[in-house]
Amino acid sequence: MDKIYHIGTAGQPWGAAEKAQWLAEQSIKRSVFTEVYPEIEALKTDFDIEQYGELDYQAVSDKCYPLYAVKSRNWQGTKPTVLITGGVHGYETSGVHGALRFLHTKAKAYAKQLNILVLPCISPWGYETINRWNPQAIDPNRSFGQAGTASEAQQVRNYLASLDTHFTLHIDLHETTDSDNSEFRPAKAAQDGTVNHNWNIPDGYYTVDDAEHPCPALQKAIIDSVAKVTHIAEPDQDGKLIGEPTQQPGVINYAKATLGLCASVTEALLVSTTEVYPDSPSATPEQCIEAQVAAITGALEYLLAQ
Repeated sequence: MDKIYHIGTAGQPWGAAEKAQWLAEQSIKRSVFTEVYPEIEALKTDFDIEQYGELDYQAVSDKCYPLYAVKSRNWQGTKPTVLITGGVHGYETSGVHGALRFLHTKAKAYAKQLNILVLPCISPWGYETINRWNPQAIDPNRSFGQAGTASEAQQVRNYLASLDTHFTLHIDLHETTDSDNSEFRPAKAAQDGTVNHNWNIPDGYYTVDDAEHPCPALQKAIIDSVAKVTHIAEPDQDGKLIGEPTQQPGVINYAKATLGLCASVTEALLVSTTEVYPDSPSATPEQCIEAQVAAITGALEYLLAQ
């Protein structure tokens, strides 16, 4: 059943007052300073840790959030360069912890053949408040195009540009949760002054290919790898996942650059957005983290086999 959001007037986009009301309702529920940053700090023995920016949200949370990148050492121009991003939507927990798990368990071995760059928690305020948006009620994952205004996205774009590096592969780690229907999609419709129509939340893992530069073989490699860890989402009765037609088992397409998605932030032709379902009765939080790691390793093995 579709849900009417409690903020705003039906048919009217939000103004400053509605956004202020929304922000006032947000609260800190967990800590990147205890759950995420120490995990990044622990990597400094084997990786280079760079602070590429900062989010000054003292006005809303009394906090400044440093933004970190983790780089493999001994970058070489002859090796393909890979970008892995997590926590673009801070509430999508396994994206953050999957990126960190990969760094702690798999990345060093792959760094022999690849240059690896990981941005494990792009939206730390979103992580702490379990939110899709930033404090300005902007979705960072619609802000990676030139017109994007979310600082979370702008600072990533500026940092990647400063590296002057060609990326071969980009994996962006996400989740699809029950709260997409209960909270985030209704809030988005209310903010836009439109009517929300909930979609069926897929039970299982799936990936999102780039409709503008599809690579179905990469998606299949990722799906095959993840299937060893957790179940793959089945399409609904219309053959769709989150309202989009399936292109192959467990795969849909989005026009990533047009939508300003994080997975369009580089010129990489090999891209995938992972989608884990943490609310499934058939998957544990640990399986969701391991599914993200399996997605990354499946993609890297595909790349190395080319």
